Parts: sequence; structure tokens; C-alpha cells
Amino acid sequence: MRDKNAETMQKYHNDFLREVEANVEEGDWVHMCMQCGVCAGSCPLGDAWEHSPQKIFMMIRAGKREEVLTSDSMWMCTSCYNCIVRCPRELPITHIMHGLANYAHRLGIAPKMNPTRRFAKLFWNNIVKTGRVNELKLSISLYFMDGFTNGVKTSLEMTGMGLGMLKTGRLDAMGLLRSHGIKDKSGLHKALKKAREIEDARKGLS
Repeated sequence: MRDKNAETMQKYHNDFLREVEANVEEGDWVHMCMQCGVCAGSCPLGDAWEHSPQKIFMMIRAGKREEVLTSDSMWMCTSCYNCIVRCPRELPITHIMHGLANYAHRLGIAPKMNPTRRFAKLFWNNIVKTGRVNELKLSISLYFMDGFTNGVKTSLEMTGMGLGMLKTGRLDAMGLLRSHGIKDKSGLHKALKKAREIEDARKGLS
């Protein structure tokens, strides 16, 4: 009987589940999901998910590697943590979803046109240069990420809101033009480089 149970567990513990456990933040919790659906019901964007968290976990356990890693679902997470608070098994669902998104990105197979992923890349590229977000450059990047024509159109559409914020003192026009960088930019870049080296070595992706 024990041998049969061991064989069943071996089949259940497929290669992709082992891959997730080894390479995704908090991935070793995936097998604890009991498929209750509380996470999906708690998510403010639940209706917009292609695959809710418990479905993602079920697909991982079913070995559906490509379907999981190319899904838009992980990029829908807004880090509200409702799922973690309400999960009866206290799974770190938010961390797992972000971990899956990061892993898919590192493998180069994440959905390229997902708007959340595109924003994340723009935000990261903005902040990593100087250590602080430059709101003006980030806004311009967002407006023009779909091309020059769409950028001009979006800019014109937002003119009224910008002027309104300026009049009410909610927008510091001069502040947007000032340098937003930290003093030790080279130290930041060295730290990030070292972090990437450590991560690559740990994940076996170097």
C-alpha cells in the first residue's frame, strides 16, 4: 500500500511542479492549495482573470508548463493581498503570482503585449537609472509606448486634466523638471548587478 501511495505522489509531483518549487518565490506552497476558490472570489479583478490563482495552481500540478508561463493572469495581480488574508491555508498567493510572472519574464516567454507587464518594464527601466521614479519621463514613456501617433493623441486627451491639476496645485511643473536621482547611482547599479548574479546562480539560469 505504501509503495502505491509513493507512486501516486510521484506522478502528482510532476516535473513542472518541481520546477516551480525550485525557481519561483514561495513556489513550494503550490501543492498546498485545496482549490476552494476563495482567492478568486476575494480578488477585485476576479472577473478579468484568464486563470484565477487556484486554476493556475491546478494547472501547475497538472504539468501545463507553457499554458501557465504564457498566461496573462500573473500580470493581473495588483498586490491587494485580499487572497492571502482570506486563504484558509494562508498560502502566500500574491508572492507566488508575482514569482511566476518574474520567472516567465526571466525565461523570455511572458506575454509581450500585456499592458501590466509593459508598464512594469517601463517603471523598472525608469527607476533603475537614477534610483527614483521620474514622473515626467515615466508619463511620456507610457503615452508613447504604442507609437508616436498614439502618444500625441493621448497627450492631447490628457491636457485638460494636466491643466486642472496645475491650477489646483496638485501638479508641481517645476518639480517634474528637477533631477530625481539619488546621490550614489553607481552604488545602486553595483548592488543590482550583484543581486542579478546571485539570483542567476541560485536559479541556475546563468
